[in-house]
This record gives sequence, structure tokens and C-alpha cells, in this order.
Amino acid sequence: MINNEHSQSSTVTMSNKDFTRLREFIYTECGINIVDSKKTMLEARLQKRLRKLNLRSFSLYCDYLFSTEGIQEELTDMIDHVTTNKTDFFREPAHFDYLSRTALPDLARIRKNILIWSAGCSSGEEPYTLAMVLSEFANNKRGFNFQILATDISTRVLDKAKLAIYDEERINPVSPDMRRRYLLRNKDRTKKLYRIVPTLREQVEFRRLNFMDNDFGFREKMDIIFCRNVIIYFDKQTQEKLLTKFCKNLSRDGYLFMGHSETLFGMNVPLIQVAPTIYRRLA
Repeated sequence: MINNEHSQSSTVTMSNKDFTRLREFIYTECGINIVDSKKTMLEARLQKRLRKLNLRSFSLYCDYLFSTEGIQEELTDMIDHVTTNKTDFFREPAHFDYLSRTALPDLARIRKNILIWSAGCSSGEEPYTLAMVLSEFANNKRGFNFQILATDISTRVLDKAKLAIYDEERINPVSPDMRRRYLLRNKDRTKKLYRIVPTLREQVEFRRLNFMDNDFGFREKMDIIFCRNVIIYFDKQTQEKLLTKFCKNLSRDGYLFMGHSETLFGMNVPLIQVAPTIYRRLA
């Protein structure tokens, strides 16, 4: 931890030079493209780090962040503050309808063990939703098994996801039947907290992963990839490179689910659209 004898008592302004330095660094390390209009957002999100480190300027923060010590000790915290993590249970419900009615029956005819990757899983609502949907399918399909890998670049949200505790407002999209099967209510009813049941938590493995890594380290190819509302933060070139890596880790005839604000138009990737924002890997 770095300390400075001068403490901050007021908000620090980020110069255009420091914004450029930070933007280029974040793009290199994470692939996230922060446009000029997001300068105020970046400044506001990193104010907490300056106060925590007791630094008087963004210039000093850059010097520390880019140092050997900073790369080791500050990079993860910086990423945690910069990245946006918005998610919900059963977000974009049409995807889960297609999954249970079409994708899973198709895959189950040729595979008994299904591997699913929730890429950019945030605080866990997406992979646990997937675990509920696949558990429902498995209950009616003897011999069907699945495993879910959930990754994010932010250790902060991964810690929350592993804990698997959500307040009542967060679990509103979960049906009453699924709540009874897959959620445990806190014994202290005044807290209105719910936790994912152990049998469902065991189906999900959480891991930190940076999309900019050359090798994702997967031992097997995925049958289904959910990467929704993630690539919108990257520029077109980075998007195509990332989707190419996804395809290399997606099994033949595997499915890729994207966010409704994302498109593969103009990209040279071996995918065919089978439904709105749902794609399938070509042979």
C-alpha cells in the first residue's frame, strides 16, 4: 500500500493528459474502449482509489499504477472500479426460453454432458439462472449432466457471486416454483435475504478471466456461451478478435448468446444466426 503525507480533502480533477494515459492503459490491459465522453465517469470512479491511496493527483496515481508495484497491487482494484456490472436474474427471458425449448434438446440428442460458459458473469445472477434452467431440463432428461463456468475480470463481483446471497428485490424475476426449489430464505425474516441452494452452487465454477488473455485455459470446448452486453464496451476490432477466440473455444454446433444491443454484422466469424442475438457455430 502506498501512503502520502498529504491527504485529499476535495475532489481531484483529471487532466486530458492523464485521461489519455489511463484510457490507453485500460484499453491495452482490458480491451475496454473509454471514449472522450466518459472522461467524467472515469474521473468519478477512480476518486475512491486516490483517496484510498492518499494521492493528491491523477498524475501521481498514473505513476503508481504503471509501476511494477502498482501493476501487482493496484491493477485489480482499478479494474473493479472501472468496469460496469449490471445484471439480473432471467435477464432477456427470450434467451432462456430458446435455451430450454430448442438449444438444450438439440444438444442433448448428441451429448450427455453439456458445458456452459457465462462470460462476464458479474455478481452471479446469469450463471445461477442458467443453473436453474438446466436443472429443470435435467430433471426431465435422464442421464443429462451439465457444468457451468462463470468468469469475470472483477474480483469484487466474483466474491459476491460465490457468496450467492441476494436481497428480495433482486430475486423478483424468479418464479415462485423456482424460488421454492432453488432459493433458501434467511432465517431472520427481517433481512429479506435469499441464498442459492448448495446443490445449485455446486454446478457453477467461478474464475477470474481477462478477455485480453491469449489463452483462456479451457481444457474442453464449450457447448454454450452466454456473453451478453459485454462486447459493447470494446471497439469493433477488439470485438472481432474476441469473438474469434470465443469460436475457437465453442464446440461444433455450439450456441453463442449475445446481448440485444450487440451485433456481429460485418464480422468474419464462423457463426450463423438462428434467432435474434443467438448464433450457432458452423462446422
